[in-house]
Parts: sequence; C-alpha cells; structure tokens
Amino acid sequence: MPLKEGPVGPFPEGAEPDEYDRLRRRVLWTMPSGLYILGSRAGDRRNGMTCNWATQVGFDPKLLGVSVEHEAVTHELISEGGVFSLNIVDREDRAIVRKFTKPVEVDAEAMTLNGFGFHDGRTGAPILDQALAYLECEVRQSVDVGDHTLFLGEVIDAAFQKPEDTPPLRMEDTRMNYGG
Repeated sequence: MPLKEGPVGPFPEGAEPDEYDRLRRRVLWTMPSGLYILGSRAGDRRNGMTCNWATQVGFDPKLLGVSVEHEAVTHELISEGGVFSLNIVDREDRAIVRKFTKPVEVDAEAMTLNGFGFHDGRTGAPILDQALAYLECEVRQSVDVGDHTLFLGEVIDAAFQKPEDTPPLRMEDTRMNYGG
C-alpha cells in the first residue's frame, strides 16, 4: 500500500492523517516498556530524568541504549560527561517518576535529587538510593534519531539494591504515556 506524506509523517493512502497518527500512537503505546530514572552527570552538574526508552542492545560488550530528547538537560549532561545511570524503579515507588519530569534540584551537600537520596556510582553518574537496581554506563556511541539521540552505553557496573524478586515499575503501571 503506497504511503503519502502528511503533516504528522507518512500515512496510508485513503487514511485521514491526524486520525492515522492517533491510531499509530495508541498502537505504539501498547508496546511493553519500563519506566526508569535516567541519571546523568557532567563535572559537578547532575540530573535525573524520567525515561522509558531504554533497552539492552548488545551482549559482548553489554550495551544499553537510551533515547533522550535533544532539548533535555540530561542530553546535554550525557553528551558532555559521557556517562549515565539507569535507575530501575520499584513498582511500589511509582510516584517517584512524576518528580523527575523537569530538571532536578540538586543538593550536593545533602546528596539529594529533588529530595531523594543518591550516591555517585563508579563513573560518577547519580544512583538513587531507593532504586530497585541500577545499570551504570559509559557512552560508546551516540546516534542522531530525529528529535532524540540514542546513547549507546557499555555497562560498567550493575547491582540490585532491593531483593531481586521485587517487581519493577512498567509504563502500564501508571497513567503516563510518552512517545508514539
């Protein structure tokens, strides 16, 4: 079926562009996805950002891919600092993700991000103390993907901070949606 170019991207011939875009978004939102706090650091600057576009992309070496919007503070910090942490959130802590949708308030003396305790990992990227688990990465490659950058990071450190059988937060556990 041939595609036509519309104001919201390509759409099938005979389809109404806006209606097709809404359908496409709903289908993309059905894809299972985690919901994380992405930590970043460049020099003394730190940030934490709610993120759901993260996945393992390689075995040897262990590589993690995270996609970050170009205008985000986190994008600037990962680009400059070359490191990031993916904080896996406990399903019971679902309210925490709403606290990281804007640039954070950092209290370096109290070691808090928006009031949540953190510690610096091996790379210096912030790791939330209450995270279920974390993966800490050094950027090996970045790929421009439209309005986002896909940062590919090699896993330098990983650990559980709660029992392994603790259920992780997933996008479908919240009323949030992003992307599509």
